[in-house]
Formats: sequence, structure tokens, C-alpha cells
Amino acid sequence: VSAMLQLPLVATLQVDLVLVLVTLLALWTRLGQLSYPNAVVFDEVYYGQFVSLYMKRVFFIDDSGPPLGHMILSLGAYLGGFDGNYVWNRIGAEYPSSVSVWSLRCVPALCGALCVPLVYLLTLELRFSHLSALGASLLLLLENSLIVQSRFMLLESVLIFFLLLAFFSYLRFHNSPHSRSRIRSRICWLLLSGASSSAAVGVKYAGVFSYLLLLAVASVHTWTLIGERALSHFSVCVQCVCRLVCLLVLPVLFYVFWFYVHLSLLNRSGPHDQLMSPAFQASLQGGLSRITRGQPLEVAYGSQVTLRSSASQPIPCWLHSHRANYPIRYENGRGSSHQQQVTCYPFKDINNWWIVKDPGRQELVVSGPPRPVRHGDVVQLVHGMTSRFLNSHDVAAPMSPHAQEVSAYVDFNVSMAAQNLWRVDISNRKAESESWNAIVSQIRLVHVNTSAVLRLSGASLPDWGFHQREVVAEKHLKASADGLEWTVEEHRYGISEEQKEREAELHSPTHTPVDRNISFWARFVEVQWKMLTVKQECPEHKYSSTPLEWITMDTNIAYWLHTSNNAQIHLIGNPVSWCLANLALLAYQLLAVVYLLRRRRGFRDLPDGTQTHPVLATVANLCTSCWLVNFVPFFLMEKTVFLYHYLPALCCLHVLGPALVEHVHTHLLSQGLRRVSWVCVWAALLLVFLSYRTFCPLTYGIPELAANQLQRLRWRDSWDILLRRR
Repeated sequence: VSAMLQLPLVATLQVDLVLVLVTLLALWTRLGQLSYPNAVVFDEVYYGQFVSLYMKRVFFIDDSGPPLGHMILSLGAYLGGFDGNYVWNRIGAEYPSSVSVWSLRCVPALCGALCVPLVYLLTLELRFSHLSALGASLLLLLENSLIVQSRFMLLESVLIFFLLLAFFSYLRFHNSPHSRSRIRSRICWLLLSGASSSAAVGVKYAGVFSYLLLLAVASVHTWTLIGERALSHFSVCVQCVCRLVCLLVLPVLFYVFWFYVHLSLLNRSGPHDQLMSPAFQASLQGGLSRITRGQPLEVAYGSQVTLRSSASQPIPCWLHSHRANYPIRYENGRGSSHQQQVTCYPFKDINNWWIVKDPGRQELVVSGPPRPVRHGDVVQLVHGMTSRFLNSHDVAAPMSPHAQEVSAYVDFNVSMAAQNLWRVDISNRKAESESWNAIVSQIRLVHVNTSAVLRLSGASLPDWGFHQREVVAEKHLKASADGLEWTVEEHRYGISEEQKEREAELHSPTHTPVDRNISFWARFVEVQWKMLTVKQECPEHKYSSTPLEWITMDTNIAYWLHTSNNAQIHLIGNPVSWCLANLALLAYQLLAVVYLLRRRRGFRDLPDGTQTHPVLATVANLCTSCWLVNFVPFFLMEKTVFLYHYLPALCCLHVLGPALVEHVHTHLLSQGLRRVSWVCVWAALLLVFLSYRTFCPLTYGIPELAANQLQRLRWRDSWDILLRRR
């Protein structure tokens, strides 16, 4: 101990001043005057709605991506004291003084600023020089489109930050020495890579493509590791398990954890409830939970129920009947049964109530003790307000002539007898219980006489059907047929035999306490499924574009325009750096083809020791692959896409460019040409800076430019730069 305490105690600290400098510049370009403009900018009107719902703990679902990005934006709003009481209804609307605009935008801006030093460190981990790292960081630092996207309450900068952090952490792990003293450090980097990958996917589903690329790179490295005979079998197994846990198991657990926090925070009913199942809705405070609280669980003979179709998305609808009959003949001349109409109605209504009746008894009330309905039982469904039986028969449905008409039976004293028996088929029943339960049981109603299944066809009825949705009974079902399942949403035990007393009873539920908690895993699976399958209509946007237009800079997006002058903000890339990125991509392809052809012909342009230089073997392949996985998928997407979707791919090319320059400078140029290359590099960086300065008024919205100055900035005819002439 005395030896350890010998004085003097000396500590050595190494600081990369270039890294510090680019970090400070990034913070200045992204965080400076962040509260300007003090108005809603472009997609802030979209993400702001979710932030407000978070502040009020109101449930929502966003089909564009998982919840982590919204939680990160909400964190900044929460730290700034935002209470959610702001209506995000219009781009350009002024923020009130009570809203801290800086706090709403600080987290994306900070993530965007940290991307610059991350690219610097990432380039170093790719085994390139500090000059190449400086060049890559400067390209990101002076990229106008990245600055614009970082300075507002948007998610692209957050996504790019986590993607860069995931790859940097993995490369740091991979490049660290395989010594016992560095084991803990290497595992920490691997854990950080897995967590960052999960966070990227948790911000936007587009991050999954980069995550799969990272897994592919790790798989190649692991395969190489397995072939190293110098390592023991135990050591290889341990390292493979560590990679599996950190890069596969951990990201999945983190992904589930984001949803756990999301669903724990958002426990109140809101406008998106109708997308979810009745069981999910009943788990939220308010809304359906207020209606279903105290309802009996088991459906019994004499129960009064409303039946919601499981296929009625995104607008719900309930099995419904009313005092109106099918027309004697339809517009095409076909005849009908002229029975009482049965439809699916998209609103809560007293005519949605049905009574579950035992065919062998006359009572329409629940006996004591209640006799529960079970899977396979045959029942009759009596319409609560008209006392008519749910019926079907061999008559073509009005809009779906291949299926049977469903009606509420009216005895016209003709040869058409009632066929009103239905068998209850519980599709999600558990082995230990076959009872028909409210909220949780999904049932099919099978017509006993014809074996047809009650189904929501999806068609809309004409004027005579009040444009409600058609319900049919269908015999020949395809395996993928939907609209077959129904769920009891509201449930009461009937106690009144008389019609008028029963009508009054339908307005007042009973209060039998029942625990109707739904597990986290059930909610997680349902939310995940809805996010992946429920697509809300997205009309063509004025500023939507195609991926090919991103490469050629044929498009821009007007983010904000001052209400009284020409001050405005646009998402426009730095034309020079954008051009350099495209040249880097083209140069890599040409260089790779030339090397492959010359190698095939037996020419060795590089010594054997450098033939596997990382620019060809690792870096260029990695950067190009990263560009591909962040660009090509948008050709296949049906959703509306915008220029900002290209920014993650652009960052990959900004890393590729300096790497190619270093490779060419070091291995392909003579001593005299190297001096010329230095001049070209500095000239290119100067042009990047001048281009950045030229478009700064459209990046920051200040200073205001005159109409003729704005016109000079319209370098492409396709750019939509707004001019207000005075």
C-alpha cells in the first residue's frame, strides 16, 4: 500500500483538439438560435401531436414507427415544462410564450450535433488518418440539409445518431486488442452497439436495414473468429455467445422495453382507441373502460350484448338492426326477402343491442344462477329494440350476391320460415375454459341451417340502407377470409321481460365487479401488429418525391415561411457536398471494376501487403452497403416518401469520399501529383464551405433575402423557393 501511495501522483490526459473543435462547431451550427423561428415548422405539426399526448398520458398509435422517437422528443418537452396544452393544427402557427421552443427542439439538435464527432471517430476506427476523419466530419458539419433536419422537432437526426453510434461502438469493439485487460472494455462497447441498434430501430423502422447490415458484418467477423486455430474451443464459444447476446438478444429485449415504457406511460383513453380491440380499450382509463367497468364477464342466456366486428378497422362497427326492411327489389332487378335490415353501424347506438336467447326457452332474462354460453352451444339472437330474431336464408345478399342475406326475421305469413339458430364458435378459447366471455372472446356465429358464417362483407349499402356496412352469411370461405369474428363489447344481464322495461334497461348497466386486466405481452403483440398492418390514408403530398430525385437534388421541401416577409427555411442539401458524395459513389464503382479486371489479368497494382487495403476490402464495401440499405428500400415502399429519408444514406457517402481520396492519394498518385491532390482537396472543402454560406439564409431563416436574391438561389428549376414580391 505504501508503494502505491508514493508521491507525486501523476495523471496523463490526451485530448484530440481537432475532435474538440469539430464538436464545438457542430454544437454552434445546430444549437445556435434554436428558438427561431418561434412557429410550427413542417412535420413539427405531426410529431407535436404525439408529444402532447405523451404529456397527457393519452394512448396513441403511430403507424410510421415505434415509440422510442416520440419518447425522446417528449423528454425534451417534459424538461422544458411543456404541459401538452397546445393545439398542433397548422404549419406556421406561432408558439405561445408559455411553450419553451428551445426545449422542444434541443434533443434532435443535440443528436445532430453529436453526429459530427461520431463520424470523425468512426473514420478513425475504419483505420484512416486524422485528415480523412476531419474531411468526413467537415462534410457533415457543413451539410445544410442535416443542419435543417437537426434544428427542429424531427426524428432523422436522432436516427442517424444511433446508427452512427451502433457502427462506431461495434468497430471499437472489433478493433480493440484481444487481451484479458481489455475484456470488460470490449464487452461494454459491444453492449453499446446492441443498445444503439435497438434504439435506431425503436426510433424508425428504417433503422432495421442498417441493423441487419451490422449483423451481417458481425457474422462475417464471427465466422473468421471461428477459423482461428490459435484460440481454444472454449474461448471461441464464449466470444460467439457474447456476440449473440449483445447483438441479437439484447436489442430485442430493449425493443420490447421501449414498448413497455410506452404502454406504461400511456394508460388513458384517447382518439386512437378505436384501432384497438375491446380488451385493449378496456385496459385504458376512461373511454371504453368506463362503459365496461363492472360488466359481468361470462355471457349467459338472457345476456344483453353489443357485437363488434373484429375486421372493422380503422373505423369500428357493431352488429345493428333498425325498423326498416330490405327493398322488395334492388336496382338491378333482383328480389329480396323484404325482411328487416341487419347491418354493421359505425356508431354507438341503442339499436346495436342483442339478447342471447336459449332456443329451448321463452325467457329473455338471465336466470339465477346464470347459465353461461359455451363453445358449440346453439343460440338465438333477439334484437333488443324490435324483438326480432337474427336470421338468414337462401336469398342473395344485396351487395354480395354470392353470399346469403342476413336479416331480422319478419313473419309475413308466406312460405319463408324462420331460420334463426346460430352456433357459437369461440376461435381463441383456452383449453381450460370454453365459456363465451365479454371483451376477450372472439366468436364466429355459424348458421345452423346452412352452415354459413356471419360476416362483415365490407361493402357499403345504398341510400335505402343508410350507407351502413353490409353483413352477410357466407358458406364458401377462403382460408384468408376476414370479417368473420365478433367480440362482445358491452354486456349486461337482462332482468326485464316486458319490451318497454327492457328498452329502459338497455340504458343502465349492471355493476358486477370483474377483473379484466390484459397482460403486457398481449398489449405489446396487438400494438405491434396494428403498427405493421393498419395503414392510415396518406394523400399525395406537395413535397413528396421519388428516390431518384434525391440523388440529383431535383427536389426540396419548404419547411417554413414568414407570414409577412421573405424569410423562409428549406430542406435543401449543400450542392457541392451532395455532388462530391455522388462522385465518391461513382469513383468507388469504377475503381472496384478496374481493380477486379486488372487483378483478373494478373496485374498487381498494390503490393501484397496493401492489396487488402480497407478502402476496398472493408470501408468502401461497408459504406456502399450502408448507402444501399438506406436508399433502395424506399423504391419498394408504398408510403409517401420525402427528401429527408435520404439523409442517413447521404452520411454514408460523406464517409466514403475522404476514404477514397486517401486511398488514391496514398497508393495511386506519384509524389508530384500528390501535391496537386492536396490543392484539389482544400479547394473542394472551400467550395463546400462557400456553398454552405450561400444557402445559410434558407437553412436558418435569417437574414431575410429580397426576391431577386432568393431567385438567384434557385439553382434548379424544380426547386420550390417561395417569393413574396412587395
